[in-house]
Amino acid sequence: MTDQLGPFLSKARSAAGKSLRTVERETGISNAYLSQLETGKIKTPSPQNLHRLAELYRVPYELLMELAGFPVPEASGASLTWVGVNARLGPVTADEEEALAEYLQFLRSRKRGR
Repeated sequence: MTDQLGPFLSKARSAAGKSLRTVERETGISNAYLSQLETGKIKTPSPQNLHRLAELYRVPYELLMELAGFPVPEASGASLTWVGVNARLGPVTADEEEALAEYLQFLRSRKRGR
């Protein structure tokens, strides 16, 4: 899973429309560290830095921890399925997540009705 963290963070940053220097200014994490994190050169990232990035990119902190290889309780609500969603759509807001869940329920109910 740790090989998914870098690409995920890179896509989340791009989806947020931020450069490495902008993220550095907004989080206090050096752009060199961010670059190494995105390219997979950093194998054990700091949980504090992951937390800062999760807040900035509006992605679940638990998901970043899981992608980094840290143990995460099952009941956290984070899921690797969101990796695909975030990779395709970028980070989603809570309202967007709710709307997506409602639309998915609608699609599934239509499928059952056939």
